[in-house]
Amino acid sequence: MRPARPHPARTVTVAFLAAVATGAALLMLPVSRAGDGSAPFTTALFTSTSAITTSGMTTVDTATYWSGFGHVLLAVLTQAGGFGITTFATLLGLLVSQRLGLRGRMMAGVETSTGLAHGDFRRVLILAAAVMFACETVITVIVTARLHLTYDVAFGPALAEGAFNAVQAFNNCGFSLRSDGLTAFAGDWWMCVPLTLGVIAGGIGVPVLYEIGRQRRGPSAWSTHTRLTVWGSLVLLAVGFAAVLALEWRNPGTLGPLGVPGKLLASFVQGTIPRSGGFNTVDYGAMNEDTSAIVVGLMFIGGGSASTAGGIKVTTFFLLAYVIWTEVRGERDVVIGRRRIAESTQRQATAVALLGVATVAGGTLTLLAVTGGVPFDRALFEVMSAFSTAGLTNGLTAELSESRQLILSVMMFIGRVGTVAVASALALNTRHRKYRYPEERPIVG
Repeated sequence: MRPARPHPARTVTVAFLAAVATGAALLMLPVSRAGDGSAPFTTALFTSTSAITTSGMTTVDTATYWSGFGHVLLAVLTQAGGFGITTFATLLGLLVSQRLGLRGRMMAGVETSTGLAHGDFRRVLILAAAVMFACETVITVIVTARLHLTYDVAFGPALAEGAFNAVQAFNNCGFSLRSDGLTAFAGDWWMCVPLTLGVIAGGIGVPVLYEIGRQRRGPSAWSTHTRLTVWGSLVLLAVGFAAVLALEWRNPGTLGPLGVPGKLLASFVQGTIPRSGGFNTVDYGAMNEDTSAIVVGLMFIGGGSASTAGGIKVTTFFLLAYVIWTEVRGERDVVIGRRRIAESTQRQATAVALLGVATVAGGTLTLLAVTGGVPFDRALFEVMSAFSTAGLTNGLTAELSESRQLILSVMMFIGRVGTVAVASALALNTRHRKYRYPEERPIVG
């Protein structure tokens, strides 16, 4: 009798737990810290979780607290986390399609194929590594040249900072080797644009990038998944840009002191980053409440599936938008680009979104319960940032005690691993009963 194979979702969870534990142990070594002694366990655990989940949230000043070895270790952990979640999510997607059966595979081949063959695991690994290496190399060259030629940074430190920022950008993390983040470069197009484009590329996902590069006939030949991801991302980028520009135009704590070009650039960066980037060129703690509310919404949605971004994912959000639109119009089937969306997929999207809402609500209530006197909006912002692995902060994280920081550590882990694990578990747990109960319609609304 063959032993039962471990569930793929369980394998992913255990792998990331092991990575977090390993990273925490290494960060606790005295060589990892710039000062005397070793980092406390809670600080090392929080930082390791943040790096592996590609969040970028931190309770200490990354630039001064960690040594050169610690900075290299953070880059390695971030790279491992980003590469791991990208490949794991893509492979889980292929595995789900393998277990659908013949009819299901035929449907998947029509509706969700991105050209990656079922079971072609080696191809996925090579593709993910190639895309990641190419994007990070380009960003490193541009940022290094800018730091060296414009800001008179010695070539060695400029290269180190350029490579570090490139890893953080593509993996949608937000650690910085500068205490003020990227605020010193708020008006520098050559610094901000490459890093922001890296965040966008990493947040789209390997399957989508592969299909876009593979298809020669343009958007009309894209799969439903790629259409939802690309067009949905463009809509969210436009919403984020317009919201930050309009609502923060005169805010003296954010865009107010900048000129018109600086305002446009900062709005582009800060309208993009909430969807899991982690960098900041303005102080999020100084933003208006209405802007913060929109940022929270963008963080919850996140980026593309099988990408380095977090959140419930763009495809989930816009698929549910199509479901609502179909219901409003009274139509029977949810149709996107002349493709009918399976009811099981709609249920999975609903489950992922509602579980995300419940997780954020539970985390916020827990944080409020153990932390007296914290405003609700600040607690919600920090919890949402942790869940979506956006890595942004309004300053609350650094004010929390070590025990309360563990709540955010748990939220980061659930936000990164939980959405992938839940989605795959739901898809692989599809059962077909041989009977159906009588139908009844309860009152809704």
